[in-house]
Amino acid sequence: MAPQTSLNPIIPGFAPDPSAIHVDGWFFLVTSSFHLFPGLPIYASKDLCSWKHIGNAIHRQTQLSLLKSRTCLTPPSLDTGGRVLPATGGLYAPTIRHHADTFYLVCTNALRNEGESRAKKENFILSTKDIWKGEWSDPVYFEFEGIDPGITFDDGKVYIQGSASPGPATRINNFEIDIMTGKKLSEERTIWTGTGGIYPEGPHVFKWNGWYYLIIAEGGTHLSHSVTAARSRSIWGPYQPAPNNPILTAYGTNEYIQHTGHCDIFQDRDDQWWVVCLAVRKNEGRYPLSRETFLTSATYDGEWFQLERVKSDVINHSGVQLSSSVLKAAPGVDYLYIRDALLDRYHFEQDNAAITLTPTSIDLSAPESSPTFVAKRQRALEGRTTATVSQFHDTWDSAKLKFGLACYKDEHRYFRIYFDVADSAVVFEIVNAAQSIAKTTRQVLDSVPEELSFCIEYTEREYRLLYATVSGSPSWLSLATVDTLEITDPDFVGPIIGVFAVADTDGLKVKFEGVHIN
Repeated sequence: MAPQTSLNPIIPGFAPDPSAIHVDGWFFLVTSSFHLFPGLPIYASKDLCSWKHIGNAIHRQTQLSLLKSRTCLTPPSLDTGGRVLPATGGLYAPTIRHHADTFYLVCTNALRNEGESRAKKENFILSTKDIWKGEWSDPVYFEFEGIDPGITFDDGKVYIQGSASPGPATRINNFEIDIMTGKKLSEERTIWTGTGGIYPEGPHVFKWNGWYYLIIAEGGTHLSHSVTAARSRSIWGPYQPAPNNPILTAYGTNEYIQHTGHCDIFQDRDDQWWVVCLAVRKNEGRYPLSRETFLTSATYDGEWFQLERVKSDVINHSGVQLSSSVLKAAPGVDYLYIRDALLDRYHFEQDNAAITLTPTSIDLSAPESSPTFVAKRQRALEGRTTATVSQFHDTWDSAKLKFGLACYKDEHRYFRIYFDVADSAVVFEIVNAAQSIAKTTRQVLDSVPEELSFCIEYTEREYRLLYATVSGSPSWLSLATVDTLEITDPDFVGPIIGVFAVADTDGLKVKFEGVHIN
């Protein structure tokens, strides 16, 4: 991946709803992952500039199921600019904290059933003593009808704050909990309803200077997204709104970075304050990578927190611009599957540059089952993904086998370039039900090639889908172009790109070589 010329976003690509802490000289950060497995990626940094994806809090399929993380297309509304909102289920808005030598993570699993407009919420706690080892506990569930739980440790007690349903008039509730069992130890009480924006959510409570400060998001997660604050002498309230609310927003500005909100606030080793938040990079209506994680600085004036507007470049408290860096990943932790994948159908070789798939008949349009598709988050606005298949078999002809590269957001929105063995054709397909888009282009080949390479190239404005049938240095042929507006929606999730295969006959194997995902 080519380095960014500016620091922000610090976690590029599909990385919404960040929460961060500072422990023993290290910063740790987690984001939402919705329908993807492994889930809840954990990132680490020593300097807030150089980040590494070190593991995933949901890393065993026995921890929980993502079967019901389907995407529902919700009607247009004012906060989405009059556009359809694809609302994906799964793992929402985690909070990470450290207490008594243990890391804790609280999160929501939103379960969506066909035909139901409201998701069932399962809220849970994960823990680990060693965040570097990457082994997290099984979930400890607790009762709460809402999303976006935060967790506060205070004077020997543990409290949960969350955005209580139903929306859009959600409210911030608080209750005491037994962190070992998940049992409620107090009544659940509304402590704040925000400043009047829709969907008060993403609460974080922390104690500072004798006050309990409550930071939340309001306005929905799109056009009018913002951060607001309040404080109280008691964790139970009453909470007094900050005089400078919203303390962070891009609404009504011409900033390149828009939709800022859903933040967490923390200190570094020098007791300086920092903020991570979600936002999008928006250019002429395009924000193809959707919601990413950004950094900005904050100050405390003795009464309230002042947050700097989010910019591409980040200036520290000494007035020095922070340098940009490349996001890294520990081997294998960044490969992704959709929902409850059949992991025995994937075989990795050559440092993961060769991937053999054993396809099923489940395609990318499936709302619950998992297609045979392994991918990574698209981390760069400009880059390319390539893969080659060179081992063709006669048994493929009657199996209605299709294989290639896909860029996927959810079951309603994806595009791909693939080889249709039955027709000996290279096919481009794009589907976006939120925009009523469905297009296909086919290029029939004279014969089945000895080798077939696929490529998706991307910029901020477009994707180009190419193929080549010549080995060695491929002479790429362009099959289609996708305007990034065609996959830009007021959504929750970002694009992932990878290799897929689908067939009517079980037991086939398709080997992709030279797999490179930027």
